[in-house]
Amino acid sequence: MFCMDFQEKIDLAAKWIAESERLVIFTGAGISTGSGLPDYRGPDGVWTRRDKGLPPPKPKIAWDQVKPNPSHYAIVELMEMGKLNYLISQNVDGLHAKSGIPFEILAELHGNQFFMKCLSCNKKMLFEEVNWNKSIWGPGYRTHPVREGQPTCPHCDGRIISSIVNFGDPLPYDELQESIIRSERADVFFVIGSSLVVTPAANMPGIAKKNGAKLILLNKGATPYDAVADIRFDNLIEEVLPLIMELVRKLIVDS
Repeated sequence: MFCMDFQEKIDLAAKWIAESERLVIFTGAGISTGSGLPDYRGPDGVWTRRDKGLPPPKPKIAWDQVKPNPSHYAIVELMEMGKLNYLISQNVDGLHAKSGIPFEILAELHGNQFFMKCLSCNKKMLFEEVNWNKSIWGPGYRTHPVREGQPTCPHCDGRIISSIVNFGDPLPYDELQESIIRSERADVFFVIGSSLVVTPAANMPGIAKKNGAKLILLNKGATPYDAVADIRFDNLIEEVLPLIMELVRKLIVDS
Protein backbone atom coordinates (compact mmCIF):
# COMPACT_ATOMS: atom_id res chain seq x y z
CA MET A 1 0.00 0.00 0.00
CA PHE A 2 1.30 3.45 -0.92
CA CYS A 3 2.13 5.86 1.89
CA MET A 4 -0.97 7.66 3.19
CA ASP A 5 -1.46 10.29 5.82
CA PHE A 6 -3.86 9.73 8.72
CA GLN A 7 -6.92 11.30 7.11
CA GLU A 8 -6.39 9.41 3.86
CA LYS A 9 -6.31 6.16 5.83
CA ILE A 10 -9.53 7.09 7.63
CA ASP A 11 -11.23 7.95 4.34
CA LEU A 12 -10.16 4.74 2.60
CA ALA A 13 -11.00 2.47 5.55
CA ALA A 14 -14.48 4.00 5.77
CA LYS A 15 -14.99 3.61 2.01
CA TRP A 16 -13.99 -0.05 2.09
CA ILE A 17 -16.25 -0.79 5.07
CA ALA A 18 -19.22 1.07 3.57
CA GLU A 19 -18.82 -0.82 0.28
CA SER A 20 -18.10 -4.18 1.90
CA GLU A 21 -20.45 -7.12 1.41
CA ARG A 22 -18.63 -9.57 3.71
CA LEU A 23 -17.02 -7.54 6.48
CA VAL A 24 -15.34 -9.59 9.20
CA ILE A 25 -14.17 -7.87 12.39
CA PHE A 26 -11.59 -9.38 14.73
CA THR A 27 -11.19 -7.99 18.25
CA GLY A 28 -8.69 -8.41 21.06
CA ALA A 29 -8.31 -7.09 24.58
CA GLY A 30 -7.63 -3.55 23.32
CA ILE A 31 -11.30 -2.98 22.56
CA SER A 32 -12.21 -3.55 26.21
CA THR A 33 -9.70 -1.17 27.79
CA GLY A 34 -12.31 1.57 27.33
CA SER A 35 -14.53 -0.45 29.68
CA GLY A 36 -11.87 -0.45 32.40
CA LEU A 37 -10.24 -3.81 31.70
CA PRO A 38 -6.48 -4.18 31.18
CA ASP A 39 -5.08 -5.47 27.91
CA TYR A 40 -2.30 -8.03 27.66
CA ARG A 41 0.50 -6.71 25.49
CA GLY A 42 -0.04 -2.97 25.60
CA PRO A 43 2.46 -0.67 27.35
CA ASP A 44 0.91 -1.51 30.75
CA GLY A 45 -0.60 -4.87 29.78
CA VAL A 46 -0.76 -8.04 31.85
CA TRP A 47 1.99 -9.87 29.95
CA THR A 48 4.07 -6.70 29.46
CA ARG A 49 4.18 -6.16 33.22
CA ARG A 50 4.82 -9.84 33.89
CA ASP A 51 7.84 -9.80 31.57
CA LYS A 52 9.20 -6.83 33.54
CA GLY A 53 8.75 -8.67 36.84
CA LEU A 54 5.83 -6.46 37.83
CA PRO A 55 2.45 -7.50 39.26
CA PRO A 56 -0.53 -7.46 36.89
CA PRO A 57 -2.43 -4.19 36.53
CA LYS A 58 -5.52 -3.86 38.66
CA PRO A 59 -8.82 -3.67 36.76
CA LYS A 60 -10.55 -0.33 37.21
CA ILE A 61 -13.85 -2.11 37.75
CA ALA A 62 -15.03 -5.55 38.92
CA TRP A 63 -15.37 -8.08 36.09
CA ASP A 64 -19.08 -8.67 36.72
CA GLN A 65 -19.77 -4.92 36.57
CA VAL A 66 -17.95 -4.22 33.30
CA LYS A 67 -20.13 -2.78 30.55
CA PRO A 68 -19.63 -2.45 26.79
CA ASN A 69 -18.09 0.82 25.65
CA PRO A 70 -18.66 2.93 22.48
CA SER A 71 -16.23 0.76 20.48
CA HIS A 72 -18.37 -2.32 21.15
CA TYR A 73 -21.48 -0.40 20.14
CA ALA A 74 -19.82 0.80 16.93
CA ILE A 75 -19.66 -2.86 15.87
CA VAL A 76 -23.33 -3.26 16.82
CA GLU A 77 -24.10 -0.26 14.61
CA LEU A 78 -22.28 -1.88 11.69
CA MET A 79 -24.40 -4.98 12.24
CA GLU A 80 -27.58 -2.90 12.26
CA MET A 81 -26.45 -1.23 9.02
CA GLY A 82 -26.26 -4.70 7.48
CA LYS A 83 -22.48 -4.43 7.13
CA LEU A 84 -21.20 -6.94 9.69
CA ASN A 85 -20.90 -10.45 8.30
CA TYR A 86 -19.10 -11.99 11.28
CA LEU A 87 -17.30 -11.00 14.48
CA ILE A 88 -14.35 -13.01 15.79
CA SER A 89 -13.10 -12.18 19.28
CA GLN A 90 -10.30 -13.38 21.52
CA ASN A 91 -11.94 -11.79 24.55
CA VAL A 92 -13.54 -13.72 27.40
CA ASP A 93 -15.25 -10.68 28.96
CA GLY A 94 -18.59 -11.30 27.26
CA LEU A 95 -18.95 -7.64 26.28
CA HIS A 96 -19.76 -8.28 22.62
CA ALA A 97 -22.68 -10.50 23.63
CA LYS A 98 -23.75 -7.91 26.23
CA SER A 99 -23.67 -5.20 23.56
CA GLY A 100 -26.19 -7.10 21.45
CA ILE A 101 -24.17 -9.20 18.99
CA PRO A 102 -25.99 -12.55 18.62
CA PHE A 103 -24.02 -15.77 18.96
CA GLU A 104 -25.01 -16.69 15.39
CA ILE A 105 -22.50 -14.18 14.03
CA LEU A 106 -20.08 -14.14 16.99
CA ALA A 107 -17.14 -16.48 17.58
CA GLU A 108 -15.63 -16.17 21.05
CA LEU A 109 -12.59 -18.29 20.31
CA HIS A 110 -11.20 -18.11 23.84
CA GLY A 111 -14.56 -18.52 25.56
CA ASN A 112 -16.86 -16.37 27.66
CA GLN A 113 -16.47 -16.05 31.43
CA PHE A 114 -20.23 -16.11 32.00
CA PHE A 115 -20.95 -19.31 30.05
CA MET A 116 -20.41 -23.02 30.38
CA LYS A 117 -20.69 -25.46 27.50
CA CYS A 118 -21.58 -29.10 27.16
CA LEU A 119 -18.90 -31.40 25.79
CA SER A 120 -21.59 -33.71 24.36
CA CYS A 121 -24.24 -31.49 22.74
CA ASN A 122 -22.12 -28.29 22.54
CA LYS A 123 -24.87 -26.05 23.97
CA LYS A 124 -23.86 -22.89 25.84
CA MET A 125 -25.45 -22.12 29.22
CA LEU A 126 -24.98 -19.50 31.89
CA PHE A 127 -23.42 -20.77 35.11
CA GLU A 128 -26.67 -19.80 36.87
CA GLU A 129 -28.78 -21.80 34.42
CA VAL A 130 -27.09 -25.05 35.40
CA ASN A 131 -26.80 -24.22 39.12
CA TRP A 132 -23.02 -24.33 39.01
CA ASN A 133 -21.73 -22.83 42.27
CA LYS A 134 -18.07 -21.93 41.85
CA SER A 135 -17.51 -21.92 45.60
CA ILE A 136 -18.46 -25.62 45.63
CA TRP A 137 -17.37 -26.93 42.23
CA GLY A 138 -14.61 -24.49 41.31
CA PRO A 139 -14.30 -22.70 37.95
CA GLY A 140 -15.10 -25.85 35.98
CA TYR A 141 -12.14 -25.83 33.63
CA ARG A 142 -11.68 -28.66 31.14
CA THR A 143 -8.53 -29.91 32.90
CA HIS A 144 -10.20 -30.18 36.33
CA PRO A 145 -11.24 -33.68 37.44
CA VAL A 146 -14.94 -34.55 37.38
CA ARG A 147 -16.32 -34.66 40.92
CA GLU A 148 -19.21 -36.79 42.08
CA GLY A 149 -22.48 -34.88 42.20
CA GLN A 150 -21.42 -31.89 40.12
CA PRO A 151 -24.10 -30.50 37.77
CA THR A 152 -24.46 -31.97 34.28
CA CYS A 153 -26.01 -30.65 31.07
CA PRO A 154 -29.77 -30.11 31.47
CA HIS A 155 -30.22 -30.95 27.80
CA CYS A 156 -28.34 -34.25 27.45
CA ASP A 157 -26.79 -35.00 30.87
CA GLY A 158 -23.30 -34.60 29.37
CA ARG A 159 -20.31 -33.06 31.12
CA ILE A 160 -20.36 -29.27 31.29
CA ILE A 161 -17.22 -27.16 31.55
CA SER A 162 -16.33 -23.50 31.59
CA SER A 163 -16.24 -22.13 28.06
CA ILE A 164 -12.95 -20.37 28.94
CA VAL A 165 -10.10 -21.72 26.80
CA ASN A 166 -6.92 -21.93 28.85
CA PHE A 167 -3.45 -22.36 27.33
CA GLY A 168 -3.22 -25.89 25.98
CA ASP A 169 -6.99 -26.36 25.63
CA PRO A 170 -8.52 -26.88 22.19
CA LEU A 171 -10.49 -23.99 20.75
CA PRO A 172 -14.24 -24.52 20.26
CA TYR A 173 -14.33 -26.54 17.05
CA ASP A 174 -17.55 -25.18 15.52
CA GLU A 175 -16.65 -21.54 16.13
CA LEU A 176 -13.09 -22.05 14.91
CA GLN A 177 -14.26 -23.67 11.68
CA GLU A 178 -16.87 -20.97 11.08
CA SER A 179 -14.23 -18.29 11.72
CA ILE A 180 -11.97 -19.86 9.10
CA ILE A 181 -14.80 -20.04 6.56
CA ARG A 182 -15.89 -16.44 7.17
CA SER A 183 -12.27 -15.24 7.02
CA GLU A 184 -11.76 -17.02 3.69
CA ARG A 185 -14.87 -15.32 2.28
CA ALA A 186 -14.26 -11.85 3.73
CA ASP A 187 -13.79 -8.91 1.37
CA VAL A 188 -12.70 -6.62 4.23
CA PHE A 189 -11.08 -7.89 7.43
CA PHE A 190 -10.84 -5.31 10.22
CA VAL A 191 -8.65 -6.03 13.26
CA ILE A 192 -9.41 -3.90 16.33
CA GLY A 193 -7.24 -3.99 19.44
CA SER A 194 -5.21 -7.18 19.05
CA SER A 195 -1.46 -7.76 18.89
CA LEU A 196 -2.23 -10.93 16.87
CA VAL A 197 0.29 -13.22 18.54
CA VAL A 198 -1.96 -15.89 20.09
CA THR A 199 -2.64 -18.61 17.54
CA PRO A 200 -4.66 -20.20 16.05
CA ALA A 201 -7.05 -17.27 16.52
CA ALA A 202 -4.42 -14.85 15.21
CA ASN A 203 -4.15 -16.81 11.96
CA MET A 204 -7.48 -15.40 10.75
CA PRO A 205 -6.14 -12.13 9.26
CA GLY A 206 -3.60 -14.11 7.24
CA ILE A 207 -6.33 -16.45 5.98
CA ALA A 208 -8.43 -13.47 4.93
CA LYS A 209 -5.53 -11.66 3.25
CA LYS A 210 -4.48 -14.80 1.38
CA ASN A 211 -7.99 -15.08 -0.04
CA GLY A 212 -8.12 -11.50 -1.30
CA ALA A 213 -9.55 -9.50 1.60
CA LYS A 214 -8.46 -5.95 2.28
CA LEU A 215 -6.79 -5.98 5.70
CA ILE A 216 -7.24 -3.03 8.08
CA LEU A 217 -5.24 -3.11 11.32
CA LEU A 218 -6.07 -0.85 14.28
CA ASN A 219 -3.82 -1.61 17.25
CA LYS A 220 -1.53 0.44 19.45
CA GLY A 221 1.71 -1.53 19.17
CA ALA A 222 3.31 -3.82 16.62
CA THR A 223 1.68 -6.95 15.17
CA PRO A 224 3.09 -9.71 12.93
CA TYR A 225 0.82 -8.48 10.12
CA ASP A 226 1.99 -4.85 9.97
CA ALA A 227 3.98 -5.37 6.77
CA VAL A 228 1.08 -6.94 4.85
CA ALA A 229 -1.80 -4.79 6.10
CA ASP A 230 -3.44 -2.59 3.48
CA ILE A 231 -4.16 0.07 6.10
CA ARG A 232 -2.32 0.21 9.44
CA PHE A 233 -3.30 2.44 12.37
CA ASP A 234 -0.81 2.45 15.25
CA ASN A 235 -3.24 4.44 17.38
CA LEU A 236 -5.63 4.07 20.24
CA ILE A 237 -9.01 2.74 19.12
CA GLU A 238 -10.75 5.85 20.46
CA GLU A 239 -8.64 8.01 18.15
CA VAL A 240 -9.66 6.14 15.01
CA LEU A 241 -12.90 4.17 15.19
CA PRO A 242 -15.27 7.12 15.82
CA LEU A 243 -13.81 8.93 12.80
CA ILE A 244 -14.27 5.86 10.58
CA MET A 245 -17.83 5.36 11.82
CA GLU A 246 -18.74 8.99 11.15
CA LEU A 247 -17.68 8.62 7.53
CA VAL A 248 -19.29 5.18 7.13
CA ARG A 249 -22.63 6.67 8.21
CA LYS A 250 -22.34 9.45 5.65
CA LEU A 251 -21.35 7.09 2.86
CA ILE A 252 -24.21 4.71 3.55
CA VAL A 253 -26.77 7.54 3.77
CA ASP A 254 -25.51 8.95 0.46
CA SER A 255 -25.46 5.60 -1.32
